[in-house]
Amino acid sequence: MEIVFDSSTLILLAKVEILRPVIEDIKAIIPEIVKAECLAKDTFDSRLISSIIEEDKIRVLKVGRQENITRLCKDFKIHIGEAEALSLALGRKIPLAVDDLPTIKACKILNQRFTTAIHFLIDITKSKKINEDTAIAKLEKLSFYGRYSKRIIDDAVKRLQGGV
Repeated sequence: MEIVFDSSTLILLAKVEILRPVIEDIKAIIPEIVKAECLAKDTFDSRLISSIIEEDKIRVLKVGRQENITRLCKDFKIHIGEAEALSLALGRKIPLAVDDLPTIKACKILNQRFTTAIHFLIDITKSKKINEDTAIAKLEKLSFYGRYSKRIIDDAVKRLQGGV
């Protein structure tokens, strides 16, 4: 399965150290600008993302049709990185991994499939790549780094504990 990643989700997954298990079974794709955003600072997560790109486990693509990007930025008040990732996902008809609320709203309006860092955490827990205790610890880190509502975190805890 192919998935386009926005920098928000890529960075969150790297920060909580679950990026490698997440991308094991998918073909991760990012636009060049998302790569630039992710590697802009010299941090643990940027070094991890850089390493995974160098291993060819994340494919970096050039996005064309700037008028589409400009339009997405203007219509949905999203930044260029999110707009390029959304445009790439729309064009390829594949899901977008995004944790940016305005871009999630754009996905809903455009009927674009999307997933979030929390969904990935739940998936790798269900597939036994990590255990429930580790998943709960990773969720705590995600709630620290991400801007999730209490309702979303509570729902994720239930799902991780097999309640939903």
